Amino acid sequence: MKSYIWSLPTRVFHWLFALLILLAFLTEDDDFLNYHALIGYAILILLGFRFFWGYLGPKYSKFKDFPMSIGEVKEFVANIFSSEQKYVGHNPLASYVMIAILAVSFLAVITGVLTLGIQEGKGVLSSLNSTFFKEMELFEEIHEFLSGVLIALIVMHLLGVLSDKLLHSKHKTLESIFNGYKVTKEQEGIKLNIFQKLIAALLLALLVAFLFFSLTASSNPLIASKYVPLDYRAQNELFVDECASCHTLYPPHTLPAKSWSILMADLQNHFGDDASIDETDNRNILDFLLKNSAENSTQEVSVKILNSIKNKDIIAITQTDFWKTKHGEIPKKVFAHENVKSRANCKACHSDIEKGLIEDEKIKNINAYM
Repeated sequence: MKSYIWSLPTRVFHWLFALLILLAFLTEDDDFLNYHALIGYAILILLGFRFFWGYLGPKYSKFKDFPMSIGEVKEFVANIFSSEQKYVGHNPLASYVMIAILAVSFLAVITGVLTLGIQEGKGVLSSLNSTFFKEMELFEEIHEFLSGVLIALIVMHLLGVLSDKLLHSKHKTLESIFNGYKVTKEQEGIKLNIFQKLIAALLLALLVAFLFFSLTASSNPLIASKYVPLDYRAQNELFVDECASCHTLYPPHTLPAKSWSILMADLQNHFGDDASIDETDNRNILDFLLKNSAENSTQEVSVKILNSIKNKDIIAITQTDFWKTKHGEIPKKVFAHENVKSRANCKACHSDIEKGLIEDEKIKNINAYM
């Protein structure tokens, strides 16, 4: 007989969770970092609901109804080919996989928030983007590891669904996540009380409000950067007048102090041109560059460039391994385009570079130069 096992809120959670996890993987590219982060926060809202639902929800959705004893696992494995049905809700193996998916997803979101704050200087933990934390890639590595684990768990879950479909198709387990009904020996059925309906309604309202705010707010503290556009002219007018008259005004934090010292000491041979200036002016600009060099910045690009250059005598960003790796897949014709003309013309794609910002989501689409 058919029994109502999975309530509508449980099924809605399942499909929203699956959709958001898929979107999270599809937005892993740096160009979609803000969307990736917002999806992570949405997943956190769903996980919050599932936590409470695991204690306050209906039978079979509660964690206490998950059969997870070692004895139950052994018995299930031993009788996995049996057509008899003992577990109306999750079976023992499915219970472990589901708990693992929820736990790993939670940890992935938390490490993602930490990574966003520490390395990008964005979001609610942007204050952690400090001198002490700036070179820490630990949380990013953990985040990526957990993402791999999550993929493995999802594959296990899908294999479990497939095997159940092949071995126990008469129970209609796969269909139950769509319509809520499974075929059982006895009438089991569940029914939500008013309190449970209220919890589900609150989750839906919270999720809708979050998505509306995220898509419409001009400034979202969950992904806002701690870095603001800089007025270099107000900081050092001479630096702007001398350095921006011929090429892109490169922010001081894009090169280490050693590179700036080498560059300013040989302006008469400045990439094929004589850019010599008065010694006093040279000293003025050099002091400004040294004060604001990559060593004194917590921006991700500064850390990456420092790690790339190390002790090499490099005076151009385009000569660094970091730049070559990041731009390695860009077709040569992009750099040859009449509006670009050179690999050194950073502002052709990085519209805010002359304001001290190099942010992934503000990179101009290279298709405009194709």
